[in-house]
Amino acid sequence: MSQPQYAPGIPGKVTEYADSVKQKFIKNATTSSVRPRTEPPTDLPVLPPGVSRNDYLDGIEELRTLVDGDVQLFDGPLDDGWYLHRPLSHDAYTLDSDDYFTNSAVCAPGSVEQVQSVVVWANKWSIPIYPISMGRNLGYGGASARVKGSVIVDMGKRMNKVLELNEKNAFCLLEPGVSYYTLYDEIQKSGKNLWVDVPDLGGGSVIGNALDRGVGYTPYGDHFGMHCGMEIILPNGELVRTGMGALPDATTEHGSANTWQLFPYGFGPYADGIFSQSNYGIVTKMGFWLMPDPGGHQTLQITFPREDDLHQIVEIMRPLKINNIISNVPHLRHIMQEASVYGDRKSFWDGDGPIPHDRIEDVIVPKLWMGSFRWILYFCVYGPEVVRKAHIQVIKDEFYKIPGAKLTYPEDTPPESYLRSRVKIYSGTPDLRELDWVMWLPNGSHTAFSPISPITGDDAVKQYNMTKRLHEKWGFDYFPTFCPGAREMHHIVMIIYDRYDADSRARARGMMQELVEEGAKLGMGEYRTHLALQDQVMATYNYNNGALLKMHNTIKNALDPNGIMAPGKSGIWGDRWTAPEEHKLAVNRSPVEKQVTNTIAQRQETKL
Repeated sequence: MSQPQYAPGIPGKVTEYADSVKQKFIKNATTSSVRPRTEPPTDLPVLPPGVSRNDYLDGIEELRTLVDGDVQLFDGPLDDGWYLHRPLSHDAYTLDSDDYFTNSAVCAPGSVEQVQSVVVWANKWSIPIYPISMGRNLGYGGASARVKGSVIVDMGKRMNKVLELNEKNAFCLLEPGVSYYTLYDEIQKSGKNLWVDVPDLGGGSVIGNALDRGVGYTPYGDHFGMHCGMEIILPNGELVRTGMGALPDATTEHGSANTWQLFPYGFGPYADGIFSQSNYGIVTKMGFWLMPDPGGHQTLQITFPREDDLHQIVEIMRPLKINNIISNVPHLRHIMQEASVYGDRKSFWDGDGPIPHDRIEDVIVPKLWMGSFRWILYFCVYGPEVVRKAHIQVIKDEFYKIPGAKLTYPEDTPPESYLRSRVKIYSGTPDLRELDWVMWLPNGSHTAFSPISPITGDDAVKQYNMTKRLHEKWGFDYFPTFCPGAREMHHIVMIIYDRYDADSRARARGMMQELVEEGAKLGMGEYRTHLALQDQVMATYNYNNGALLKMHNTIKNALDPNGIMAPGKSGIWGDRWTAPEEHKLAVNRSPVEKQVTNTIAQRQETKL
């Protein structure tokens, strides 16, 4: 018997905790999350370009017969919901007008065969579809399609099984609706000696996060890098398995070789990569390598007292990462990011504009428990106690070369400390604590500027100076976190804005566009971005006159000549959506473009 759930993929046992988080969001709101539509009722649901209402409605009736009737039209008010009860009708954290990224309907297939039928249906009726897993990545556009009026294919509602959990070889085989909470609970219930690598929030899909090349924080933090084997439905409805999965084996339960989740490459070209961050197919199954319990773990924090310690911190961290002394994905956070998980903005500062960094000492530091600092590093060591102690000593010796550095253990912190939450995340236990910082502003919403750089002090300082300058210009507090991987460093800049305030939203949009532009000039390429910025970000990857995008579109046209599969995803449109012009829906056609342009000019004039 299936266990009761709080929301899709969220176990009922976290109901009390989840409701307490939800109440914070309700208290943080100054207006209702439900908004009336601007379109006349006769124009709802909004239609995809080029599709007549009669054809659309006839097509929807046929769609119902293909998915056991599990179809919902979006012809009523828009409800933003919150992280766990996420909307599937629109972008809840929009950077544009409320109705810019809106869908017409959602269907929820219950089997691979039903997904294939949906894809064939989309080709028949020329209706674009947009597959999602859980739809909870709100900061990057959530469950919204880039072409207005698309039909969402909710892969997570009914296709949510852990198909295999193998302790001997440390892997799992999943469907798209398996969240981190679900996988964690299945492992706990099985008693198997395995860990899940979780991102900051545990409510998302394991498959969805990996396909968007998201990261976690144990040594298995590269989620797409830890996948092994995929099952995909192509835009023509054909079913494909990659790697060793393409080798039939009637003796296994799934009908493919028993090495499907053991060896990722198989024979011939390695195709898996083209199905990440793309619109070339719908992934229905995916295998992942899991981390065996390492025999112990210890999470710690080190604080550093000065802003300009950043350069030396990163220089020290690079060899520690490369030599696997720090084997997980650590967090290096500025004190401003740290403050955001302990209170909202008004609890620290009631002035206008961003909190001045020369006021941090008197307005931020006294309200935190750590004493005076500017940077805080969270990390974890794994293995038997003797190994952990040796690694901690090396790490401490290196970072203590920075005057004033201070190492702290979780047991020496108050119960509400963020370090205690990192203990869960670094040991593969899902949590929701990371939602706290979104409530920094009323009606808190967020998007992210997420560039990649080498792990060097020079690159860190270069990024820090540029992003801090633009945050000051556009009037936002700056929340930087540096997350070093094996050889590179993610710089995750969370931009928190009030989505119900037109000025705040327009400034966030304008700043994001300028961050992308300025970052590209410095060689900082984003690894993922919000729906509204995908064309702009893809255009920055323009070596040899945009040869990469040309290749992407060549593949798109070959696999999806009718352009039905998530057109525009990652800036990949294909021929159908580049002609005629009005179907492109590119960034420069955003309804707030003029408003953003005016805001830039005004702020340049006033030198904010």
